[in-house]
Amino acid sequence: QVQLVESGGGLARAGGSLRLSCAASERNRIAMGWFRQVPGKEREFVAVIDWDGGPIYYGDFVKGRFTISRDDFKATVDLQMTRLKPEDSAVYYCAAGPVQSIILDPTRNYWGQGTRVTVSS
Repeated sequence: QVQLVESGGGLARAGGSLRLSCAASERNRIAMGWFRQVPGKEREFVAVIDWDGGPIYYGDFVKGRFTISRDDFKATVDLQMTRLKPEDSAVYYCAAGPVQSIILDPTRNYWGQGTRVTVSS
C-alpha cells in the first residue's frame, strides 16, 4: 500500500500563495492529487494528475488559481496555490488511486494525514 505524507500547510492572507507537497512511500503508476475538507462538509476534489505527466484535472472552484505537478522519480506531488481566498481554508489531503476512480470514487483512495491551510481575510 502507498503511504502519503503532506506538508506545506499554514497561514496565508487572502490573495497570497502556499505550496503544498505530498511524498509517497514509493514510486507509483497511479494518479495522485489533492482533496480538501472543512468541518460539516464533504471532502472536496481539488486537483489530480496522472503518472507520467497527465492528464490533469482541477475542481471548478480552484481552476486557474491552483497548479498541480508531480515528480514520478521522487514520488512527490505538489499543489501550488495562488490568489488564495478565505473559503480555501481547509485541511488538504493528498490522495492516490487509479485515475479512473480517484475522483469519482474517492473512498477507495489512499490518503495522507492532511495538512491544514488557513486563509485570513
